[in-house]
Amino acid sequence: MGGAIGQSLPVAVGVLVSPLPIVAVVLMLVSRRARANALAFVAAWFVAVFAVVAVVALVAGNASPDADGPAPGTGWLKIVLGVLLLFLSVRQWRGRPKPGVEPPAPRWMAAIDGFTPARSAGLAVLLAVVNPKNLLLVVSGGLAVAGAGAHEASTTVVAALVFAVVASAGVAAPVVIYFSMGTRGGTVLDELKAWMIHNNATIMTVLLLVLGAKLLGDGISIV
Repeated sequence: MGGAIGQSLPVAVGVLVSPLPIVAVVLMLVSRRARANALAFVAAWFVAVFAVVAVVALVAGNASPDADGPAPGTGWLKIVLGVLLLFLSVRQWRGRPKPGVEPPAPRWMAAIDGFTPARSAGLAVLLAVVNPKNLLLVVSGGLAVAGAGAHEASTTVVAALVFAVVASAGVAAPVVIYFSMGTRGGTVLDELKAWMIHNNATIMTVLLLVLGAKLLGDGISIV
């Protein structure tokens, strides 16, 4: 179990610092249904990440004929995912805003003020496991759990739970600030939102580059 958690932890941290979901939570906390929307988002994010990691890990683990090693195709799959993450990092860097130019906010951000808890939960699922960048990271987390030899269902579930908890810390942090700091939390959240929107491209470039290189190296070592 320790190996499975240790192997997947760097990827979980990568999901944790993904900027756009954190910005979405911050915007919900200044909307009309602040508490209900933000809590629905965090809960749906956690469930979606856990479900995908657990399913990928169980499927990859069951595909291995050797209980002490990864499935034969795991190495090649990690190589493919690593290359895709590296490609996305280059694309993210090339699409970054020029110095002094403020990046445009995604259109869905403007609609968050009118969201219901159900729509907030739906947005969490979209950003967690439908958005290509996060989907690649979450799938990579599942492969890391399986690749560490976590073939028992109970071990896989626990490792997936730990992954989901760590990966959800980023979206949960603004909620903790909101409830613990009261009115002062609004200023902190506004500053956090502005900083993450402005630095989104740089954060994601570094994140995808590091994790892509790690996956590529892991895959090559297995093959």
